[in-house]
Amino acid sequence: MAPDWGSSSPPSSALYCEGLFPLPAPSPGHCCGQLPPGYLHPAGRQCGYGPDHAQGDPTGQGWAEPALLPQACSLPSPLGSPPGPRPCLWKCSLLLHQWLPPETIPVAAATWWETHTGLGAQYGVTNLVGEAQGPQVQGKDERLVTVRLHPCPPPDFFRLCRLLPSKNNVRSAWYRGQSPPGDGSPELPTPHYNTWVLQDTALESHVQLLSTMLGSALGLKDGVVLLKIWLRQRELDKGLGGFSGFLVSMLVAFLVSTHEIHTTMSGYQVLRSVLQFLATTDLTVHGISLCLSSDSSLPAVADFHQAFSVVFLDPSGRLNLCADVTASTYHQVQHEAQLSMALLDSKADDVFQLLLMTPKPMIRTFDHVLHLHPLSRLQAACHRLKLWPELQDHGGDYVAAALGPLTTLLEQGLESRIHLLAHSRPPVSEWDISQDPPKHRDSGALTLGFLLQPEGLTSVLELGPEADQPKASDFRQFWGSRSELRRFQDGAIREAVVWEAASMAQKRLIPHQVVTHLLALHADIPGTCVHYMGGLLDALIQGLKETSSTGEEALAAAVRCYDDLSRLLWGLEGLPLTVSAVQGAHPVLRYTEVFPPTPVRPAYSFYEHLRERASLLPRTDKPCPAYVEPMTVICHLEGSGQWPQDAEAIRRVRAAFQLRLAELLTQQHGLQCRASAMHTDVLKDGFVFRIRVAYQREPQILREMRSPEGMISLRDTPASLCLEKDTRQLPLLTSALHGLQQQHPAFSGVARLAKRWVRAQLLGDGFTDESLDLVAAALFLHPEPFTPPSSPQVGFLRFLFLVSTFDWKNNPLIVNLNNEFTAEEQVEIRSGFLATRTQLPIMVIITPNDRKNSIWTQDGPSPQILQQLVVLAAKALPVLEKQLMDPRGPGDIRMVFRPPLDMYDVLIRLSPRHIPRHRQAVDSPAASFCRGLLSEPGPSSLMPVLGYDPPQLYLAQLREAFRDLALFFYDQHGGEVIGVLWKPTSFQPQPFKASTTKGHVVVSQGGELVMVPNVEAILEDFVILGEGLVQAVETLSERWTV
Repeated sequence: MAPDWGSSSPPSSALYCEGLFPLPAPSPGHCCGQLPPGYLHPAGRQCGYGPDHAQGDPTGQGWAEPALLPQACSLPSPLGSPPGPRPCLWKCSLLLHQWLPPETIPVAAATWWETHTGLGAQYGVTNLVGEAQGPQVQGKDERLVTVRLHPCPPPDFFRLCRLLPSKNNVRSAWYRGQSPPGDGSPELPTPHYNTWVLQDTALESHVQLLSTMLGSALGLKDGVVLLKIWLRQRELDKGLGGFSGFLVSMLVAFLVSTHEIHTTMSGYQVLRSVLQFLATTDLTVHGISLCLSSDSSLPAVADFHQAFSVVFLDPSGRLNLCADVTASTYHQVQHEAQLSMALLDSKADDVFQLLLMTPKPMIRTFDHVLHLHPLSRLQAACHRLKLWPELQDHGGDYVAAALGPLTTLLEQGLESRIHLLAHSRPPVSEWDISQDPPKHRDSGALTLGFLLQPEGLTSVLELGPEADQPKASDFRQFWGSRSELRRFQDGAIREAVVWEAASMAQKRLIPHQVVTHLLALHADIPGTCVHYMGGLLDALIQGLKETSSTGEEALAAAVRCYDDLSRLLWGLEGLPLTVSAVQGAHPVLRYTEVFPPTPVRPAYSFYEHLRERASLLPRTDKPCPAYVEPMTVICHLEGSGQWPQDAEAIRRVRAAFQLRLAELLTQQHGLQCRASAMHTDVLKDGFVFRIRVAYQREPQILREMRSPEGMISLRDTPASLCLEKDTRQLPLLTSALHGLQQQHPAFSGVARLAKRWVRAQLLGDGFTDESLDLVAAALFLHPEPFTPPSSPQVGFLRFLFLVSTFDWKNNPLIVNLNNEFTAEEQVEIRSGFLATRTQLPIMVIITPNDRKNSIWTQDGPSPQILQQLVVLAAKALPVLEKQLMDPRGPGDIRMVFRPPLDMYDVLIRLSPRHIPRHRQAVDSPAASFCRGLLSEPGPSSLMPVLGYDPPQLYLAQLREAFRDLALFFYDQHGGEVIGVLWKPTSFQPQPFKASTTKGHVVVSQGGELVMVPNVEAILEDFVILGEGLVQAVETLSERWTV
């Protein structure tokens, strides 16, 4: 396996060649004349060596993609005999960043290529290993052949002892523009610059090593290809300083040399062995070496650890292959290897799909992402952090010089809040041969990713040492003005930092405060240069008056009120039967209601008072009052032999219990109640609960079918299935998702954002609340190859990815709530799914309490609605990810939430006056109507109007009247438009029947009377049915005229 020299992808050409390109040098006796006065050549030697030969990639396996495999090539001496007036290589080129003058290599290589091949080409230049090195030439001719030449010096051209990490080859005085010092003070070492020179010197030996060790072992080659794919999918090989395919090839060679990998292993075994090694070996602490020499003059591994963050020595013992790999990058590699090993050990059916075919871009992998832009600001950071030696070592590359210290600084400040910090790597620069190389500031932005730790994320306190301890001064110096002395309940006086955060949404963004403060304090990077992408989607699920909260506090208040009501129900006295269970069955009680309820206190001026019924009625001269939805609670009564065995009798007994329940709650606890035969509405602390009494055997009784002979058989009926779903399945699901929220606090935000987006696309009526909640739950229960989301933003991105890529037709979505499924049971479920696929809905979601029927998707979506959702998710995901990765700002983040209206045939515009949830719209109006709620909640003597939503009632009428002709789509969260799609089959002429003339007109075709839709009359009916609510009806197509 040939080395993957760079971290960029091979050019997308038909043929790709990669070869070593030895440089010509002047003959002995010539001098470059490039060194400033006062500097001597190394060891006083002359400057020149002659040229050698060029060597290609001998194995032809440099890239993972089969279509882009490089072809072996052997190049003759590229430039012929040297010396010319401007030779490419001098012996003194080692000093002062003179190695590989960029103005000569590209021109010389281009001239040789055209002379010796007769092929014209478009030439570009790229840096693939280190910014300080000379460029590498990439030519592309008319035949779509790409040749990439890697310049390297002749063998033994430099004295290797001068390239050890403890040596200096860039004089400080020269770099700073000063006169050479005369005091003989030692120069600081330049390990990175020395390594860059050594890398080019060792190119040929590395190719030979890999060719010898991997060339004849097909299993090793396959393993390296798999590893390169693994790196590519995680973007770990991307950019300068990435963990490139060359590094992983050398790592395989190392494991072969230590007998941890055998040449007879398969590709899968090689992949697993390398991942196991990466997962368990920390090269930032214990470096490794391919060197077998016992030469005492070679530096020890510990010496390299003093100069580099990650240490992996090549066979010479002088070159650190991981010199440019930062500790953060390696820790990210190690983290990904640990996740991959856990995935391989899980023996999941789709392990290779998740491991090697699922991309993991930074924005979808990390919970929070920030961009430092513009990069030129890092120059000031280098000065503030006093990084002159690092700048000198990196040839003035202030991005590379500042990267390590900045990540260390932030890791220290975010220690208890993050599990992993990763950074982007500068992209591989490519430029035209006739242009100057790009500047460091042209690299875009430095992006940092945070993998949050939920346990410590929401703490507002950074607890420091006690005031009299020596570490207190270090704590104060690190945190600056934010550190202050505080006395705690145990009497201790400690240094502490307190962050401003009241709501859960603000606590999730405490890392933003930490990063901004530390960068400004220690690196002189102002907050205007820190573009934090962590809570930009929060605004979509914020209430009208809760601009600093995403609703978690309101949901928690409603759940606490429900808990109080449950205790009251358990303690009721006077019921004929005791309460055996109280269970919630509403999205609020599982933390997934998009806009949580708030305590309501109606303003009576908006209503007419029906005294005989103790009820309120909305006034027609006022705007539509606020929408109040009751929260369903299932109250199970104990079993008893007194329960009747007839379904109708049971319904009557339940109705009596509903009435008695209302009486006792009013008498014993003073609650406002309103009873009906099916439920009892209870007003408590401004929240309305709808209590349904349930008897456990009622679904069983509804299944009983009696034959004429008196035989009883059990058969599912629509009534029994509906009752079991409402009184048994739904409470169990609500309880399970409530528990999931306790384990993963981000679940609420992810589920609510997902439902908000689906409904904003006007598709909400096609999906039940429960089905969307389960899709969101799958992101936490089965996050592979990711970790469970710790922020709503990354969870929503993964929701879009899951919806758009999951094979809904051929696979069930298994949501293993409470980890009840075993691996064998999941295999059995998939087998049963394939056997009964034609009997199941298009979207199948399996849970431990619903293993066969997918009850939450039985009524929808239809195949067309699901396909539309998949298409919209596939389009929204790249747009949103591009916005979040734009360092200049995300722009209009609400764009992906706006529905495409041009696909509809008719648009029905509604009046905002009669839209009770108008302010919940994606584009919240600047002004709306008062909805009849008092600003200060308090006790109310009357039950508010429940479930009154004119657009939804109008929508139900439209579907009832025109379900055979059209489909209707609406966003229940403040939508002002109802989209109408005509059904294509409804416009086909039908034979005349007097019983089906509704909405049709009779016409004569071919001498026969047929019926076709009367579209003009239907549009008039739309307006008549929605009188007062409908503002206008717009037609966007005229299919009915075809």
